[in-house]
Amino acid sequence: MNIHEYQAKEVLKGYGAPVAEGVAITSADEAEAAAKQLPGPLYVVKSQIHAGGRGKGKFKELGPDAKGGVRLAKSIEDVVSNAREMLGNTLVTKQTGDDGKVVNRLYIEDGADIDRELYLSLLVDRSVGRVAFVASTEGGMDIETVAEEAPDKIITVPIDPVAGVTAADAEKLCSALNLGGAAKVDGMQLFPILYKAFTEKDMSLLEINPLIVMTDGHLRVLDAKVSFDGNALFRHDDIKALRDESEEDAKEIEASKYDLAYVALDGDIGCMVNGAGLAMATMDIIKLYGKEPANFLDVGGGANKEKVTAAFKIITADPNVKGILVNIFGGIMKCDVIAEGVVAAVKDVGLKVPLVVRLEGTNVDLGKKILNESGLAITAADDLDDAAKKIVAAVG
Repeated sequence: MNIHEYQAKEVLKGYGAPVAEGVAITSADEAEAAAKQLPGPLYVVKSQIHAGGRGKGKFKELGPDAKGGVRLAKSIEDVVSNAREMLGNTLVTKQTGDDGKVVNRLYIEDGADIDRELYLSLLVDRSVGRVAFVASTEGGMDIETVAEEAPDKIITVPIDPVAGVTAADAEKLCSALNLGGAAKVDGMQLFPILYKAFTEKDMSLLEINPLIVMTDGHLRVLDAKVSFDGNALFRHDDIKALRDESEEDAKEIEASKYDLAYVALDGDIGCMVNGAGLAMATMDIIKLYGKEPANFLDVGGGANKEKVTAAFKIITADPNVKGILVNIFGGIMKCDVIAEGVVAAVKDVGLKVPLVVRLEGTNVDLGKKILNESGLAITAADDLDDAAKKIVAAVG
């Protein structure tokens, strides 16, 4: 689960991280009062969407010459005018795709005098099985660009889960970021704070880009991007309360209600599969035969008729879907349960696109019998290769 920048900063502030004062607003009428709560005279007006590259983004409605999604304002009047221009409009960045995201929230933040911009993040490093810091002196840039153009400027510091962030770890990070004086003192305090927040709140990513050294020599978290492990949210009611469903795909929200693993994609062939590995293989073979999957959907090993029906409805609710491939290898998940769910869903919502079903495994004969006697226009397939060829041909 992702949260907004202002929410991420509030979480980090609770652990003692240095962040600027700021106020989140949802209406331009709130902008003046928000700005008056801050020291000024420099303010930053930040679009709050779940995507990076906001500063370089462009608003669809405002034309190519308009300012981006992060703006400096030198007076309260500027704050208000920017808020009126930004709220309700669609911001397009490198991470949103061409459709962009509507800006429903702004964060009015106190400005900062910046001396240097740094990059710092925490993530789960699967190569060593530990949480690791990633640090670079090249802040303000996409870390992917830094990795491509100057990989020697990226330093990774894995953290021993028993010892936590040691003084030696903090020294390595200070060295990697070229911190000295007051900035080093701040860094030695900040790194353990960030690690504690990451582990205690079950984060999967904590990215600070940039972490700045101000002209007074101190550090400040200028931007913060945080993602949480969805499987651990049951432990954190305070974090669940931060969820902004307006930033999520409606189909993914519906899928989460039934504990379905669903991710919307850009293709036109809907997929319903049991098992993540089989789902990936199904998407791969669709691409092999020249089409693109419209989704990743794993109904899981213990799905019942209700979950299968819900999964089918979610797929058919996508207007981009021109055909559906159901690929089930029955183990714990029985083929007859899948068949009953598909038949129930088709009878409920109708079938306006080609449907190819491949069943194999537990109760496969009973599953095929249910489909064959349903009276529905379902195309059976003998194996995955046959199924992929048939759905691609049917979609054309």
